[in-house]
Amino acid sequence: MLLIAYRTVKLFNAEKHEFDRYRTAVSNYQNTEYYSSLRGIVLNTVQSTILMTGLLCTCFIAAYQVSTVQQPVGLFVTLLMYMAQLQGPLGYFGSFYVSIQSTLINAERILELFRERSTVVDSSLAMALATCKGEIRFQNVGFFYDERKLILNGLTFTCKPGTTTALVGESGAGKSTIFQILYRFYNPVNGSVYVDERDVRDLTGDSVRRHIGMVPQDSTLFNESLMYNLKYANQSATDEEVYRACRAAGIHDKIMAFPDGYNSKVGDLGLRLSGGEKQRVAIACAILKDSRIILLDEATSALDTDSETHIQRSLKSLSRDRTILVIAHRLSTITAADCILVLHEGRVVERGTHTELLELNGRYTRMWQNQTRESAEPGSQESDGC
Repeated sequence: MLLIAYRTVKLFNAEKHEFDRYRTAVSNYQNTEYYSSLRGIVLNTVQSTILMTGLLCTCFIAAYQVSTVQQPVGLFVTLLMYMAQLQGPLGYFGSFYVSIQSTLINAERILELFRERSTVVDSSLAMALATCKGEIRFQNVGFFYDERKLILNGLTFTCKPGTTTALVGESGAGKSTIFQILYRFYNPVNGSVYVDERDVRDLTGDSVRRHIGMVPQDSTLFNESLMYNLKYANQSATDEEVYRACRAAGIHDKIMAFPDGYNSKVGDLGLRLSGGEKQRVAIACAILKDSRIILLDEATSALDTDSETHIQRSLKSLSRDRTILVIAHRLSTITAADCILVLHEGRVVERGTHTELLELNGRYTRMWQNQTRESAEPGSQESDGC
């Protein structure tokens, strides 16, 4: 994890701090390994001492019995042969002790992993969602990660098929949680979520996710080629379909400019790509998946103005006959939405189109005025400076 976050370490000049942490961890490991090895050596020494002592005592007794003609010489030779055959296997017990200890620790970790249970388990009566029109309905949904803090509180709204619904509000209002519940990562504590008038708890999670495409704000990519990551959304897609999706997402020309093109490695978590490039790859994946429901979590936050305009046009064409849910902080990107839901403390406090919400002169109007004022101020300052 430290290697993945090396930029953070560099940004805060924390090399010495991390080096000290690493040195402490290595020192602790060495001490533990030293005591573990010491116990193994002591065990082997004691075991060997006991075996040799027993062998010597047995040999002295047998030699005495042979010398006094109490036992024949053949039995003494047989005894030596048996002791030689037993000494080898018994000598392995000491080395087995360390191996068994390590194996038991690994087995315990595996058993702990097996005991983990998914937060959402399909019921035995759950059915697959074969087809999807794209209607979404939240009915009095309540949810919390920690019962001391309610995230969603009686949330109710409906998204008709083929419409675009935007979710806006302050951080912590529950916008991303709505996506998590809809994607069946969690079940609501209270209320119900319906897709095409069917409760998602009566449907298998895999079948629901099959009809939902997701464009996260910060997409995570595998340390594989771009083509591998793009086809991950639709593994049966052809190369031409991938190219078409990338053109729609405005990333095809950029990829072709790479030395290895679509075979370029993206690095761990996509570190070799910029934030805007990763977002465009995520948009291309959503286009490839060709789902009836599209979730956009601030899908253009890392793009420049020109790229954002291009992507907005691509998303508009993508949204035809599809249900789109958008989380937006920049209100200028969702002015054309069919419905805008303003969330506050887990509830919908305002709803309507952009024009209707401005006429209400409420929370949305204040958010719009603040963003309009903030976007105007930097421009005036730049002109003054020039």
